[in-house]
Amino acid sequence: MRTALEALRERTLMSAEQIDRVVARMAHQIIEPEDAQAGIVLIGIRRGGEQLARRLASKIEEIGGTRPGLGFLNINLYRDDDVARALPESEIHEDLGGKVVIIVDDVLFTGRTVRSALDAVTDLGRPQVIRLAVLVDRGLRELPIQGDYVGRTIPTSRREHIEVRVGKTLSPDDRVVIRSEADGGA
Repeated sequence: MRTALEALRERTLMSAEQIDRVVARMAHQIIEPEDAQAGIVLIGIRRGGEQLARRLASKIEEIGGTRPGLGFLNINLYRDDDVARALPESEIHEDLGGKVVIIVDDVLFTGRTVRSALDAVTDLGRPQVIRLAVLVDRGLRELPIQGDYVGRTIPTSRREHIEVRVGKTLSPDDRVVIRSEADGGA
């Protein structure tokens, strides 16, 4: 059970219904360009981008009638920092050559995760174009990377943390929250 102080430091930024609307808008934006109709492949960055990529694929199929390709990327080998996580291996079963590849992640922060994903994707083939879809852009970039499809821009400080909870399908538990570190550390 959370204490009152923890509740004060945590705030819901997006509800399940708001996330669903944002995913629908992003799906429309992804399929709108003419070049996107021929060969979209969504690549969810493991962990955060997996469920969002699944949701976007379902929504794109619902809107356009064709399900895009879908894969998942483990970027651990491409990271330039000491963050190593136990993640399932990459699952990309399509040739990416000549395709419109959309890298999908939940939160865009420093840009380092996306840089790693770009390296991994280009090792797998030469897409026609690579674009980026993120549910939340929190700013504070360290690299010149920006989202092409952004659900919501939420300026933050380094003392704040964004947590995205998104399942394969719409759930009342889906939400985006922001947490602030307590004075003196988290």
